[in-house]
Amino acid sequence: MIKRSLAAACFVSLLTVELGYPIAFAAETTPVAQTIGCDIAIAGGGLSGTATAYEGLLAGKQVCMTEITDWVGGQITSQGVSALDERPTQRSKKYFSRGYLEFRQKVQDYYGKLNVGSCWVSEVCFLPNDAHKLLYGMLKGAEKKGKGKLYWFPNTVVKELIVGKRGNGQQINAVVAIQHRPQPGAAPLNTEPLSQTIEDAYSYQDSPKFQKQKIIFIPTYKTPQQQATKPADWYVVDATETGELVGLADVPYRLGLDPRSADEPSAATTTGDPYCTQGFTYTFAMTTTEKPQLQIQPVSYQQYAPYYSYELKRLADFGLVYSYRRIFSTGAGKPMRFGGINYTAPAPGDISMQNWTWGNDYRPGSATDNLILDRSQLQIGGQLKPGGWMGGLRTDTLRKGEEHAQGFYYWLVAGTTDSRANPDPKAPDHWVKTPNPNHRYVSGLDTPMGTAHGLSKYPYIREGRRIIGRPSYGHKDGFVVAEVDMSRNNLLDPNKMPELSPAEYRRLQAVLSGANALNVLTGDKPTPRNRATMYADTVGIGHYAIDFHPCMQNSPPEAPNNSERLGARKGEGQAYPFQIPLRSMIPQKIDNMLIAGKSIATSHVAAAAYRIHSFEWSAGAAAGTTIAYALEKGITPAQMVENLPNRSPSLLELRKRLEANNNPTSFPNTSIFNNNWQEWK
Repeated sequence: MIKRSLAAACFVSLLTVELGYPIAFAAETTPVAQTIGCDIAIAGGGLSGTATAYEGLLAGKQVCMTEITDWVGGQITSQGVSALDERPTQRSKKYFSRGYLEFRQKVQDYYGKLNVGSCWVSEVCFLPNDAHKLLYGMLKGAEKKGKGKLYWFPNTVVKELIVGKRGNGQQINAVVAIQHRPQPGAAPLNTEPLSQTIEDAYSYQDSPKFQKQKIIFIPTYKTPQQQATKPADWYVVDATETGELVGLADVPYRLGLDPRSADEPSAATTTGDPYCTQGFTYTFAMTTTEKPQLQIQPVSYQQYAPYYSYELKRLADFGLVYSYRRIFSTGAGKPMRFGGINYTAPAPGDISMQNWTWGNDYRPGSATDNLILDRSQLQIGGQLKPGGWMGGLRTDTLRKGEEHAQGFYYWLVAGTTDSRANPDPKAPDHWVKTPNPNHRYVSGLDTPMGTAHGLSKYPYIREGRRIIGRPSYGHKDGFVVAEVDMSRNNLLDPNKMPELSPAEYRRLQAVLSGANALNVLTGDKPTPRNRATMYADTVGIGHYAIDFHPCMQNSPPEAPNNSERLGARKGEGQAYPFQIPLRSMIPQKIDNMLIAGKSIATSHVAAAAYRIHSFEWSAGAAAGTTIAYALEKGITPAQMVENLPNRSPSLLELRKRLEANNNPTSFPNTSIFNNNWQEWK
């Protein structure tokens, strides 16, 4: 490890000597506090980033990982979604990546049970603050077992990527980051919600709240000769929740809705819409009390109240919603049943985490309020200029999402209106919302969310920037996993799907008919698909339903009588077990960068299934293993897939390594020779 404190001007010349090529930084004079050498530099400490680090450490690599919050785990910790989304068949077969299985076992060992909350959405529910401790312990264990080295940088954001030419392509030569700590006498971290601190976190300068450190990550190598002979000295992984490095590096990507096509036949638009991404959610915890509590209406409550709802009559029961993602249970609740669902009633001391579509989901969908800024907005705002990156999010929308979530708590305990209930008592879709005052909003630095304000440290992000992979066989415009590759819906049903042009409809018929495509194009009847696409370059797996939380039709999303974007749920439904192709993790333009997590190359519809916990871990395990293999063999990931569909010995060897390490790359009994996957539920 290189660790020095230097002026920026001296640092440039130092890197020129140490790396063997010049590096140009923005004209920024903040002194460099640390310079760290890494084999793998990971931006984002969520589940994919943690899994990448876990496998890299077991492979003996030097791993550097940054995270904007102070917890590893993302979805299950800093975002508060500590109830694992799993499919019944995959769960019953225990067919997950080894690190994911280890975490499940850690939960079992820690609590003596997997479902400490007796929640009904999952068989694995737990407290977010405990999950951070368990995951971080796993990383330290992997560090020791694999003899790697972990450099963990919490409260740290990536500010700049230093990119230069290497061979026939481009590579990231250095990553510039900013770490923040509280000023002496200032409030502790996690006192204020993210919207109040995020812009400060991306500034080099100290502030009344924070002291800053400028940190540089560079490749580590033993000799200049060794460095000179490798196609890549290190790899940088974007495992952020929104695809931050994807936006910062300015590689090709998409946001929001894709245009309707034979690959994405259910799309709600013919042109695409980058502003209609899935909603984001600030989760929070609430606890049941013996006696009614004084409930204080938030100042902004009336603005957001027209949105809140139980959503459907079969869900319009407080106890049902409360126990849905209950993360701690005393076990004292009485057995209950509502809408065909069994649960135990809330009891004093129980803790519930809330993540509800018509509750604390915030679902903007216009160019004036979208959360994740698209390329044109980043350009106009100066974020693509050297040193201009500020995280790529709209701060005001973060703030509104926070207010919206706190308002939902008040609605649950004190509200008497419901935006989707028919007011006519005789109507079949009529129900009544009643107060539930025996509850308390949970806040404090030592509580499950770990924040003084009670909201999750970071919002749960369902969809961010999604790369467009490199052109490859069958994907001349860039590789993307699409709806047709994994949906179980009947995409040929004209009564359920939007209309395609005759040419696109024939192409859809051919794609769905697979090996029979040529005959279909010449007049044969199409054969319905009954499996997902199989990929020669699969490096991981996932399985979940295509599940949407669509943007709203009008702005602001909380406007009275608002509705979801028309047609946005057309593609919703079950999916076949799917694979994670290596091509979906390789961006265009940059050769030593991999994408893990939700920013891989998927369409909007496919991303609605490729976003859950076990997928994120599998993608991260694939990234960590692929990088370790690439560094050892002196080959880039792009070289492993450039000649597909021809046989690739390096790709076969990589897959064997993944499988030998109990990181599955395909599901049992789901080959091209078995076309009936109906048993996978």
